[in-house]
Amino acid sequence: MAIEAWFMDENNEDKRLHHKRNPNEPVSLEHLAELGVLYWHLNPENYENDEELQKIREDRGYSYMDLLDLCPEKVANYEEKLKNFYTEHIHADEEIRYCLEGCGYFDVRDKDDHWIRIWIKAGDLIVLPAGIYHRFTLDTSNYVKLMRLFVGEPVWTAYNRPQEEHPARKEYIKGFTENVGVPLKAH
Repeated sequence: MAIEAWFMDENNEDKRLHHKRNPNEPVSLEHLAELGVLYWHLNPENYENDEELQKIREDRGYSYMDLLDLCPEKVANYEEKLKNFYTEHIHADEEIRYCLEGCGYFDVRDKDDHWIRIWIKAGDLIVLPAGIYHRFTLDTSNYVKLMRLFVGEPVWTAYNRPQEEHPARKEYIKGFTENVGVPLKAH
């Protein structure tokens, strides 16, 4: 089962709704890969013993892992935290999230600065490249359990837009100009 992604509409209704354009404009895994977004579908019921997850972690150097239950009952200042996650930002490192339960949305900007909404559900592991503008929110279920992976010690520093001079953003943009016409592998 592949992840679902689409170009977002421009309305300001509840951010937890799908926000699909009418008509819907789906986004393929290949298009996400062109933006540097990587994806795997794994078995969330077996994450503690999953050999494929272990191989991904070893191959990509993800040595640190923790779990986050994100819902009103388990997170202090829940609405404020969601507001912060939904503020458009970049990171200096990859953002790696594996959805174990529930659902949520990662929104990423494409090359033309349009929003693409990626709906993650149980079993979806995505990697957002360093320097990509993005944001996160839950869907109307108001619950997600995520595994967060990092190379080395975790760094959660978000740099809110604009960040055009940030080294990670410059490197991300440079990747587009150097790799025009070079297809990336979709997982």
